[in-house]
Amino acid sequence: MTHTDAPTPRWRRVVFKPSGEALAGPSGTGIDPATLAHTAQSIIEIRQGLDVDVAVVVGGGNFWRGREGELSGMDATQSDHIGMLGTVMNALALQDALERLGQPTRVQSAIEMPRIAEPYIRRRAVRHLEKGRVVIFAAGTGNPFFTTDTAAALRAAEIDAEALLKGTHSGVDGVYDADPRTTPSAVKYDEIGYMEVMTKDLKVMDATAIAFCRDNKIPIVVFDMSRSGSLRDIVLGGRVGTIVHDV
Repeated sequence: MTHTDAPTPRWRRVVFKPSGEALAGPSGTGIDPATLAHTAQSIIEIRQGLDVDVAVVVGGGNFWRGREGELSGMDATQSDHIGMLGTVMNALALQDALERLGQPTRVQSAIEMPRIAEPYIRRRAVRHLEKGRVVIFAAGTGNPFFTTDTAAALRAAEIDAEALLKGTHSGVDGVYDADPRTTPSAVKYDEIGYMEVMTKDLKVMDATAIAFCRDNKIPIVVFDMSRSGSLRDIVLGGRVGTIVHDV
């Protein structure tokens, strides 16, 4: 393939949001080595193969679900802080997987822990992206009561990302009008508007994240990240998953 024949990505900078549970693989808890390696390879396919800037916001649900801690009697703020530490563990694991495959990375944490990660500094993050590094944002927004979905939307706006790519797990490959795991007749949307997602309460992301993306005109693609090549196909304009945008 000549340079002029090289595929052209529809976005030059994206935020990838894999859920913590997705990194756990079939078990649903902890980190599955094969899933971690697959995720790292998918990121490299678009960073090195398509020259797309990639930032990653990782969840922490494979280690801790904050609301579950609250329901068991734990203080909600304390519970959320524990969840933020779970995202840091995922970020460090993903960093290791990427760098073992030769991809330079930086982890930036919203909670300062200078021995293992940089503090989140927007200008520094953008500079890393410009130098071809993958930047992994950990610890959410650094504040309780905000999900990592909201953190992903916020970071996407801050670094001028052109899309937010939300990777799901458990075989759910987009947005449906009902849970396809319990409702066989559920209908999948190829595309849907921000307002329709919120008014129908479709559980794509939390409402704060959806509203933030709407206000900043950042499209969201919801897809099954376990499918090989899906991240690359999305960036190249393929009809993968569901796109949430202005319609």
